[in-house]
Amino acid sequence: MATHVEPTAASAARPTARPYVQGGPRGPRGTVAKIFFDAMARPRKADALMYKQDGAWKTISHDVVLTRVRRIALGLQALGISPGARIGLLSENRPEWLMCDYAVLTAAMADVPVYPTLPAEQIPYILNDSGAVAMFVSTPAQTAKIGAVRDQMPALKHVISFTSPCPDGANMTLDELEQLGAKADGPEAERRWQEAALAIKPEDLATLIYTSGTTGEPKGVMLTHDNIWSNCQACLETVPVTGDDLALSFLPLSHIFERQGDYFLFYCGASIAYAESIDTVPINMAEVRPTMMMSVPRLYEKIYARILENALAGGGLKKRIFFWAKAVADRWATEKLAGREPGGLLAAQYGIAQKLVFSKLAQRVGGRLRFFCSGGAPLAPEINKFFYAAGLVILEGYGLTETSPVISVNTFKNFRIGSVGKVIPGVEVMIAEDGEILTRGPHVMQGYYNKPEATKEVIDADGWFHTGDVGVLEDDFLRITDRKKDIIVTAGGKNIAPQPIENRLRTNKYVSQVVMIGDKRKFPIVIVVPNWDQLEKWAARKNIVWASRAQLLAMPTIQAKMHRELLEEQLAGTGLASFETPKKVVLLEHDFTIEGGELTPKLSIKRRVIDKKYKAAIDAAYVGGESPA
Repeated sequence: MATHVEPTAASAARPTARPYVQGGPRGPRGTVAKIFFDAMARPRKADALMYKQDGAWKTISHDVVLTRVRRIALGLQALGISPGARIGLLSENRPEWLMCDYAVLTAAMADVPVYPTLPAEQIPYILNDSGAVAMFVSTPAQTAKIGAVRDQMPALKHVISFTSPCPDGANMTLDELEQLGAKADGPEAERRWQEAALAIKPEDLATLIYTSGTTGEPKGVMLTHDNIWSNCQACLETVPVTGDDLALSFLPLSHIFERQGDYFLFYCGASIAYAESIDTVPINMAEVRPTMMMSVPRLYEKIYARILENALAGGGLKKRIFFWAKAVADRWATEKLAGREPGGLLAAQYGIAQKLVFSKLAQRVGGRLRFFCSGGAPLAPEINKFFYAAGLVILEGYGLTETSPVISVNTFKNFRIGSVGKVIPGVEVMIAEDGEILTRGPHVMQGYYNKPEATKEVIDADGWFHTGDVGVLEDDFLRITDRKKDIIVTAGGKNIAPQPIENRLRTNKYVSQVVMIGDKRKFPIVIVVPNWDQLEKWAARKNIVWASRAQLLAMPTIQAKMHRELLEEQLAGTGLASFETPKKVVLLEHDFTIEGGELTPKLSIKRRVIDKKYKAAIDAAYVGGESPA
């Protein structure tokens, strides 16, 4: 897919000595409105959207989606809201999110998604900075958030609730808005609406997505219709989705990863089922039996950990069968990834391993899954290979909010574990002298809203967006080595890339979450939240008695156990230099969470927040040198 190219007039600004790749030519320009109407021009389905209500899954047809989107758009216009206006959208994933999004964009307005996990006090900045005049809210609880701070948002005139009756703090319900639109509806109104929507220019603003930075004010990423359209079209050439597919949507639609994915799925005619919540994803997978889905590495890590836990708890014979099957599958995967077709004894053994062990994993994710897509954070190669060996392909990709988001992705044709795939059509990638990944093309944002200086810091005069990630190009495959701002520089001046080390440690059965710390310090350490199921079972087998988890973590026996597991056994044979190897383990009782401020809404670790929040425990770990805690 991606090939090396000679310099052209468009790319003459790049130094030819630097590693560079171009994903091929881009297609024609377009808009999100065209995505919507092209989807409606294809054969329509009764189950375009699915959601669970009162314990049962219900469906919404393409015909209903079309009518409701049109009437929401006409209702907004009936409220006197003009083209170009900004409309907030505060909701969990649900069909109304998609319909209101398309309504806003086909009405030539721009929407401003707000993460449903955001506390009330952080919302006014986003709505005031964007100039939002109206806002959709999902539940009475989300409406209450807006009500608590509404006096701080003088431009906000209309709050529209998805729930009926109208909760306190809202001006009207979505049903009432649609009824307002229905009064203006009819064949002529439909024609004018569609014509106006298709007249939207590709360069027009579609959405302002405010990034959740760890410091300073959030920045509004300006994505145009063509940013989204071009990314959607490029994915058509790389990701195999058809109208026969069903996807489970659970990552926040407020983030561009799931949102762009759902545009792509809708365009292809695939059905979209909305999970009840992140916590119910395993149950919902078994219920709707998706054929594909997008996720961040945390889901795969949890599935992997649970599989190992079940195997180890199953007794001697079950454990031996599992690890025999795992070893066979690993050898099978090595052959397949090298381009060879396993045969003979290995093929026969793999068939038995599939029947005895891995078929159960396939059933756990619904029994129909063709592939996963992974993004948002690095996926440990060991976990990716395990899923591949089990017959479940994870297509890992890479991108940012500022790039709409996809820059590169693995495909069935071009697949390499440990990489984030080849660059998609229309996209250019160059590796800067300091290793930073730069990208250019129709996927790159217009800039940060109301922040010209911040825009200049990331988009240079030649149009290259500086991603802040460090990586390399290997046979046109892009591999991320770390986040530039996450690179640890020790007090001795040594540079350490923490993500590969963290990925290795995450595969240990005693680990739930791990973060490496050590910037400007004598040596690196790791902060670990244990897998409590595994650690408590081990402690019970050792006849250790504890009254609380905090007490258990304070015990020298437990600290020595975790030190040995992670820093001696798990990192053995990795070839890490002495300065790269963590010297101590700091154990924490509770998981990192979005609500606690340690995770972004897409579940990425906020390293600097953790460094600051747990400063006392970290400082204590550096007392007394490098000996084990």
